[in-house]
Amino acid sequence: MLPLSSPSFAESARLLRFVFTDLDDTLTTGGKLRPESFDAMWNLHDAGVGVVVVTGRPAGWCDHLARMWPVEAVVGENGAFYFHMQDGKLRKRRFYEPKRSAEVFARVIVDVAKEVPGAAVSADQQYREFDLAIDFREDVPPLPREDILRIVEIFERHGAHAKISSIHVNGWLEDFNKLTGCRRYVEERFGRALDSMLAEVAFVGDSPNDEDLFAAFPVSIAVANLANFADLLKHRPAYVATQRGAAGFAEAAEAILVARQ
Repeated sequence: MLPLSSPSFAESARLLRFVFTDLDDTLTTGGKLRPESFDAMWNLHDAGVGVVVVTGRPAGWCDHLARMWPVEAVVGENGAFYFHMQDGKLRKRRFYEPKRSAEVFARVIVDVAKEVPGAAVSADQQYREFDLAIDFREDVPPLPREDILRIVEIFERHGAHAKISSIHVNGWLEDFNKLTGCRRYVEERFGRALDSMLAEVAFVGDSPNDEDLFAAFPVSIAVANLANFADLLKHRPAYVATQRGAAGFAEAAEAILVARQ
């Protein structure tokens, strides 16, 4: 991974029109949206660089983010849908009919309770439409790596896809991920394949559920706390910020804006 100060980053950043970004521990630090990252989103917006949030957070959160933040859209629940504002109205595009299997998720919850003491269903579960989120450090004491991987194994045992974020393990039954959600968003909103726009888009993230985007985006950036999970990644980002969380996102945004000038 190269530093943001490298000449290759500056050369690529001059062409960027969009920044796709993770939310938790990328735009936030310690669970809080920091002024430096919120200001950075506005600075990108005002410079004509659109921001698209790509998150595992639930539909209920994404409604608010799409309405209130300076973003082009929010791709939510790890790629199940996107919400965006159009003509002053919130538009919701779900790629599937929610078919959450109560039986499958109930079995996952039972097995997690038996096999991973200390884990819990996420506090934001009631706002979700597609997935089940198991909390391993947001509202519970942080669990060790082996427990996080055990939660993934439990989801997969029951036929679900599972991804690790910086705070949750998310599981779902439909065939999507953050990258497929971004592809569908770009195709539907701009009438182009994402692959044809790769010189114009960057991605900023921090955890294993961002790996597909790290692999697909040539201008892929990690905030410094990626180090917490770097050994789990087969595909690492091209660049890494020196700072963690919100400060790392602000660092990346500033480097982009300086290069564009």
